[in-house]
Amino acid sequence: MEREEALKIVAEQITEHRYVHTLGVMETAIRLAKTYGGDVKKAELAAIFHDYAKFRPKEEMEKIIKEQEMPAILLKHNSELWHAPVGAYLVNKEVGIKDKEVLQAIKYHTSGRPNMTMLEKIIYVADYIEPGRHFPGVEEVRELAETSLNQALLKSLQNTMIFLLKKNQAVYPDTIETYNWLVLEGGKTS
Repeated sequence: MEREEALKIVAEQITEHRYVHTLGVMETAIRLAKTYGGDVKKAELAAIFHDYAKFRPKEEMEKIIKEQEMPAILLKHNSELWHAPVGAYLVNKEVGIKDKEVLQAIKYHTSGRPNMTMLEKIIYVADYIEPGRHFPGVEEVRELAETSLNQALLKSLQNTMIFLLKKNQAVYPDTIETYNWLVLEGGKTS
């Protein structure tokens, strides 16, 4: 699928503000893919569609999570997590994208997962550091992304968990497991 067609499809699903964010994630993902030897075309496509389901009604997302037998624990956590796995499902079903790597990158862009692929790391980090993001800690992660994708991912996970802990919110198990995987494996790739 060509960039223009993909962007047109996504533009119909998200707000103008989120579309600008999507363009930032796309450009950042392309840059990271070039820097770390990732698949540029897949990074572009996953970045464009990463927030495809962001503005779907919670009721619709909850129904999909149940019907598609996604992990039930998702429903116990903040609904901000839901759009990633639901998005991967809908991008496959509604848009017809079948590439498993692209769909997995969409699916795990909010939570991470142990043994993340290069593409999954690129989309997670690109979403976190795109130029429109402004929050404490983002500059440090941007700097880390210039030299180590794993260190950028690790710091973004730390920041996310600290943010949630300070708000007395639960941390999704995949996020904790991703952090532990990176620490225990020592970030052997990228």
